[in-house]
Amino acid sequence: MSYGSTTKEQGTPEVAEKYPEIYQYILQEEANFKTNRVPLSSNWRDWNMYEHVDRSFTLKNSRFYQGTQDYTRPFDNIILPIASVNYRMEGFDVKDVNIFVDDQENYHKSFMARKFHKWWAKENHIDTAIDESVESYFDYGLMLLKNVNEARPEVVDLHNDIAFVDQTDVISGPICLKHQYSISELLEMKGNWYEKEIDKAVIFSKFEKNKEDQNTNTPGKYVEVYELHGTFPESWLGKEKLGEDWEDTGKYSPQVHIVTYHTSPTEGGRKGICLFKGKEPKPIFKALKRDDIKGRACGRGGIEELFHPQIWTNFSQLHIHQMLEAVSKVLLVTTDKKLKNQKLSNMKHGQIIDLQDNTRLEQLVIQPINKAAFDNAVDRWAMVAQKIGSATDAALSQTPASGVPLGTVEILAAQGFGIHEYRQGKIADFWSEVYRDWGLAHFATEINKGSKWLDDLTLAELQEVAEKVSTKQANERIKRMILAGKMVTNEEADQFRAVIKETFMKGGEKRFLEVIKDELKDLPTDVEIDIKGKNTNLVETVTKLNAVFRSVFTPAGMQVLQSSPAAGELLNEILEKSGLKTINFGIPSPIQQNQLQAPRGDTSQAPALTTNV
Repeated sequence: MSYGSTTKEQGTPEVAEKYPEIYQYILQEEANFKTNRVPLSSNWRDWNMYEHVDRSFTLKNSRFYQGTQDYTRPFDNIILPIASVNYRMEGFDVKDVNIFVDDQENYHKSFMARKFHKWWAKENHIDTAIDESVESYFDYGLMLLKNVNEARPEVVDLHNDIAFVDQTDVISGPICLKHQYSISELLEMKGNWYEKEIDKAVIFSKFEKNKEDQNTNTPGKYVEVYELHGTFPESWLGKEKLGEDWEDTGKYSPQVHIVTYHTSPTEGGRKGICLFKGKEPKPIFKALKRDDIKGRACGRGGIEELFHPQIWTNFSQLHIHQMLEAVSKVLLVTTDKKLKNQKLSNMKHGQIIDLQDNTRLEQLVIQPINKAAFDNAVDRWAMVAQKIGSATDAALSQTPASGVPLGTVEILAAQGFGIHEYRQGKIADFWSEVYRDWGLAHFATEINKGSKWLDDLTLAELQEVAEKVSTKQANERIKRMILAGKMVTNEEADQFRAVIKETFMKGGEKRFLEVIKDELKDLPTDVEIDIKGKNTNLVETVTKLNAVFRSVFTPAGMQVLQSSPAAGELLNEILEKSGLKTINFGIPSPIQQNQLQAPRGDTSQAPALTTNV
């Protein structure tokens, strides 16, 4: 499946005719992006990506999309908790990413590749990039990643970083990003961009005033820089890039342009400064849409699905607020005309009021008669939002209704996870392609430098490595004994291995791992993201394993546990799926129970693990 790793030609001769130079093109297309609308159906002819992203961002952060923002109107945010559920259920961890050596004879080296990846991903904050992409996927219905020639790809912020894109298909059209560079950040680009033009932009920035539509004034000076990618007329590159012999034949080519603007003190208007331009040999963007809607750049966003529930929830809350405001007033009625239009605020505490004969003074009681109807409306819209967002009570950490059996709650929770599993799988496939096309090259470079790091090993990994270490060290010891003229029986050899293995296991789950330099050089690597059943089956699996284990965890069962490796493995599986450290609950194996007294000799702990163990 392709996620937009290829670039389609967007240019036509009309572009060159309409925009003779790139500076005018960028400014005009940025303005069009905010106003042009995409027709999707006969009754849906007004979709605009800028508006869609801005509305989603605004409502998610408890702000009304229109009207005053002075906090005088109630905003009951039903989006945030549902968004949090989707982030948690559809995301995954770097531990779910399994990088392996795709070579039969060297497949055993996959263990070190997998363990190194965990450290490498943490160092490069890959988990943060995954989280950011999942949030963008839910919030706006689109994740857009950019290859910046580093281990971690950049997740494009659709709300702040987009100047304009093709509103029907992000990848097929030009992509223009907008950045705010500080002076120091801009100067750091010397060596990559044109130094003289950078100096010119810095000088002009000192005289620039804040734009009228800029709401935030900062103490530092920032330069607005546009980064444009797409297929454009080669004339936009000029002879300085194409050579003096170049002739304009009307051809188009993939290009990148870095541009900033300044206000001309003499001519007025915005004048462009080219900080860099050149041909772009490979596409650097990948995109994944959520719940694809044909004809528009963004899929159906998770916040977009909650537009109506959020609007009508606020509608009900506003009316409840108005009713409460009305009934909170203290109103008095009297038949004594001399008290007419008197205010309680003018009276002193404990003041005695003299009423005329046959008159009365009492409080007017006002009841919010329709409040229950609006409360019910709020509850109904909350249920609608939960249903749309596939957020069960359990996922929202809410207590289920009284009398609902635990099994029913687990079934409902599992069913609610179904759609999240589906989307999680799509995200995992997308990130697998990102790894293959962009990430594995950086990973291979780092691992072949040779590294040593501290890592946690699972009980299964410890047992696997302990078996290899004990066999290797026992064989070396046997060789020394034979060369010294001593005979070694099979029972003594097994005893050596058992003692070494036990000593190794006592070292705990934290171990230093070391990859030998160039150990994996020229070996093919691949990646798979294993997240099957991560959410849906967790509670169900632990419940079933516990039910089986209850029949074993008895006096008679303990005897079985000590004599049967399968029973011990079952306990370890329960502990691991419950998130506990299995090393802290280790059960002696039958071999360890019956092993002979360890002979005297070298039983020191094994050194750091390397790929040649």
